[in-house]
Amino acid sequence: MTTWWPYARLAGSALAVAAIVAQLLRSLDNAANAGTEWGSHLPTVVANFFSFFTIESNVIAAVALALGGIWALRTKEDAAVEPRWLAVLLVCASTYMIVTGVVFNTLLRGIELPQGSTVPWSNEVLHVVIPLVMLADVLFAPRRRALGWSAIAIAAIFPLVWVAYTMIRAGLVIAPATGNPWWYPYPFLDPNLPGASYGSVVVYVIAIAVVIVGTAALVVWAGRRRDTRVDVSTSP
Repeated sequence: MTTWWPYARLAGSALAVAAIVAQLLRSLDNAANAGTEWGSHLPTVVANFFSFFTIESNVIAAVALALGGIWALRTKEDAAVEPRWLAVLLVCASTYMIVTGVVFNTLLRGIELPQGSTVPWSNEVLHVVIPLVMLADVLFAPRRRALGWSAIAIAAIFPLVWVAYTMIRAGLVIAPATGNPWWYPYPFLDPNLPGASYGSVVVYVIAIAVVIVGTAALVVWAGRRRDTRVDVSTSP
């Protein structure tokens, strides 16, 4: 496994990049054919695209897999474990992608989108395939480093920043598809929908935060089980 897993990581990274680029090109094409000023505003369309947690998580995963694959190819010793910075990056990427897969397939799978707004194969790669790749990396990748439990707090930083950014930016953007004077990347964050409120948004945010922390804890636990050399610099 030590010999071929780096190539699996690099292949996963390339697949994630290809899926991101394919969906970005589709979004740009939709903007070019939009019949409204706000729908064709490319800076907003691009900014919205990279404001999705799914896209940002896949970017992080692509970087983590690529760096992990390169490190493994350059480090031949079977007894060597990942450097701490790479182990933390992989914990973060794995956590975000596993949560992305869970949230999409439980909350967003059945939501109908405008015809042609997504690339079907790219959608499945970003929401199913790469989450499974990162889960497999947690469970089977060789030479994983055990981290202290404080790595969970590190993994929680990006989602917290993303939620704050999303809620602040939402009221400053005109939605390209509808012209509404607000734009939220996911419907469960939009308090303006029928039956929704800021209270319901808070409930969803808290629930997803619990899922993120719980997932990060499981990822760290898996690493500690697979490598008994615990990183004492972050241990309780």
